[in-house]
Amino acid sequence: MLRIEKIFEAEGIQEELDVYNPLIPDGLNWKATFMIEYNDVDERRAALARMIGIEKALWVQVDGFDKVHPIANEDLDRETEDKTSSVHFVRFELDAAMAAAVKQGASVSAGIDHPAYTESVVLSPEVRDSLAGDLN
Repeated sequence: MLRIEKIFEAEGIQEELDVYNPLIPDGLNWKATFMIEYNDVDERRAALARMIGIEKALWVQVDGFDKVHPIANEDLDRETEDKTSSVHFVRFELDAAMAAAVKQGASVSAGIDHPAYTESVVLSPEVRDSLAGDLN
């Protein structure tokens, strides 16, 4: 981002670090940006109105453990009475046993259970292993 935005002064660099450092996993968590994308403005507006609360419906699950729902939008509220935002910042807090299981190769699933959208996927071993590297 510093190169793209051509920021070279110490104050500007610190501002960028302050914005992006909270997005780096730190300990027993995974952090993610969740984005809802619709190219058509009217379709997007209608979908975001139906999806209020969707960020709380996200989950990850380590095989053998309960689903973990995220702590969402710690920086600011991204929802109104009329719609949700198209971008949410989420943090999934795991416990030590979950982290150990992931590091030992337990499968990890991720999904959404919301009335307007439901989906789930089992992460590939390569993605799981990469995420395991983010856990201390």
